[in-house]
Amino acid sequence: MTKTRCMHEHFRKIVQRVKKTLKLSASDKSHGVAELDDLPEECVSIIVSFTSPQDACVLASVSKTFASAVKSDIVWEKFIPPEYESLISQSRAFKFLSKKELYFALCDKSVLIDDGKKSLWIEKANAKRCIMISAMNLAIAWGNSPQSWRWIPDPQARFETVAELLEVCLFEIHGRINSRVISPKTRYSAYIVYKKLNICYGFENVAVEVVVGVVGQDLEESCRRYICFDETMDEQFRRRDRGKNLVKPERRKDGWMEIKIGEFFNEGGLLNDDEIEMVALEAKQRHWKRGLIIQGIEIRPTNIR
Repeated sequence: MTKTRCMHEHFRKIVQRVKKTLKLSASDKSHGVAELDDLPEECVSIIVSFTSPQDACVLASVSKTFASAVKSDIVWEKFIPPEYESLISQSRAFKFLSKKELYFALCDKSVLIDDGKKSLWIEKANAKRCIMISAMNLAIAWGNSPQSWRWIPDPQARFETVAELLEVCLFEIHGRINSRVISPKTRYSAYIVYKKLNICYGFENVAVEVVVGVVGQDLEESCRRYICFDETMDEQFRRRDRGKNLVKPERRKDGWMEIKIGEFFNEGGLLNDDEIEMVALEAKQRHWKRGLIIQGIEIRPTNIR
């Protein structure tokens, strides 16, 4: 299918959804642009606000009426986080932006929330929220021991400080987030974001157990997996632990490494007050470990990079 045909098919589906909203006949073979153009611009804006950011951008090319309607704050206020006013107050760059400009600004640049302990941004195509929990907001075993961990600035990090592993035997990290902070009805993946220092040891061919799930609910064995922070796993280690479905790290565009620790479905909603917990634990091989820098745990919709 050509790109043009794909665009026409995409537009046809959008118009069908819009007509359904208007309770017009979805079987009408016309594109329906003329019908919708006859509506007041504010009405068109309200209708478009029930689509998606991607659909809104497509509809802007339909006619002058749509192009003008799509610029309206009515449309983009539906796509930005409800607490956008508090986000604006935290950044001068956001202060005088229209709602559309604010939306795309939040897609291109994250903003710190929760006293700088979390970072928030939104996914451009569907307005889903993405969050990174800083290392400062994680429960790290021996994290307050200056012999085990130290807190240092890193110009490449999103946060004021990151956690540098000096030396521990027990490696354990816990993170929690309230389900209301992220988008409802969405499947999410969680990743530990980290770096390895030149002097890094104790993680070679070591499987770290990880689990992600809702606090208070029994986790199935399928929720558990194993990760290896060392990307150069040898073949013997792979064969020995092949039943653990080991996950390897990947390099990110920002220069950090990330490793997936699990997935969960966020039912969400204003009445849902679940907490999602993420745990990484290596306690079986009690040898010294050193040389990781932990920036935090990133939570983003599954399959979004």
